[in-house]
Amino acid sequence: MALLVLSWEVVVALGAEKDIKIGCLFPTTGRAGRYGLDAMEAAKMAAEEINNKGGVLGKKIELLFTDEKPDPTFCVRVAKRYILEDKVNFLMGVVSSAVGLAVTEVSKEHKVIFVGTSHATTKTSVENWHPYYFRIGANTITGMRSGALFAEKKPWKKYYYIGPDYEYGQVQWTDFWPFLKKLRPDVEGVGESWPKLYEPDYTPYITAIMRGNPDVLVSGLWGGDTVAFIKQAEPYGLFNKMDYFHPDVGGNYEVFEALGEKMPKGLIMGTHHHLNWPDTDLNKEYVKKFRDKVGHYPITIGANSYVGVYFITKAIEEAGSVDNVEALVKAMEGIKIRTPLDPPGYTSWMRPLTHDIMQWRAIGVTEPNDKYPPAKYMLGKWIVFPPEKIIPSDKEVMELRTKRK
Repeated sequence: MALLVLSWEVVVALGAEKDIKIGCLFPTTGRAGRYGLDAMEAAKMAAEEINNKGGVLGKKIELLFTDEKPDPTFCVRVAKRYILEDKVNFLMGVVSSAVGLAVTEVSKEHKVIFVGTSHATTKTSVENWHPYYFRIGANTITGMRSGALFAEKKPWKKYYYIGPDYEYGQVQWTDFWPFLKKLRPDVEGVGESWPKLYEPDYTPYITAIMRGNPDVLVSGLWGGDTVAFIKQAEPYGLFNKMDYFHPDVGGNYEVFEALGEKMPKGLIMGTHHHLNWPDTDLNKEYVKKFRDKVGHYPITIGANSYVGVYFITKAIEEAGSVDNVEALVKAMEGIKIRTPLDPPGYTSWMRPLTHDIMQWRAIGVTEPNDKYPPAKYMLGKWIVFPPEKIIPSDKEVMELRTKRK
């Protein structure tokens, strides 16, 4: 493996010139750095597996990586350089929803397929949809609608929301609250807090939440921000005064790993990929392979990146070409692919209307579990939701696209 370090990027090559190039963007520094590093390792693991079996159509997979910062303007420049100078065949990755929305416009302009593996905003596949964007991984609407269906059965009446003040945090609340109000017209919102991404001090937000006296706090934080908030809220007794509900990515392994014994019991969380659900051989094999290779357990987006490389490979095989973009789009729209996220008897598939992969979502409760060290808690007592219960209908999708026009 050749490693080239430039002043502003890291590029990792796993193939030779004229092989299939995938230009990846993941954060590798700051609070989001663990997301990007695990995504990179999982993508490399998939590429190595494919290349060791002879590649695809006689070609090897080559991965290029750049730190997304996250900065939309910077990432637009990188995406254009990938396409115009590095001559990549595909774009892949991106954790920040704001960056995802920016990079998808580059994909559209240059008609280069962008396989989004990590950002969750629904807009990339609904309002801002175009034929060259595909999502491998969950979006906010499936995460928050599964949350609303879970909340419908709870006695909670008064809701408070905290989420980062940018696209991802905002769209979570938009996807959750109107849907819940249709299910439960009796619920009421008693407050909202909008800290900046990577906020260092949550004290004023914690005190505002406690003054609101909700039955439940719904959180849209993620990664290191979730860890920081829980650490800072625990001394105030916040988790004894209200339920904590974090349906989209609260249950990321990174949180359990960082908090260890300090993770409060009884928090209700979901995420995109769980180490201990589904209980299938495919999921167990993926988790073990990653840990054996990297030395720690993977966080949620690693599985998406791993599947993303296999998804691209499968499309190339079915299209019989890496250069015929329209044939690749058609192949991707019809793909069915078994993933570590699939429960027994289910196979993920690509929805042609939105180019979103159709997968189940699971919500659990934090409970003692030391099977995945250094974590001391994991999720259990699962409630699961099939995709047909949590995706927007065809009518909803078309209405949103019409409004944008």
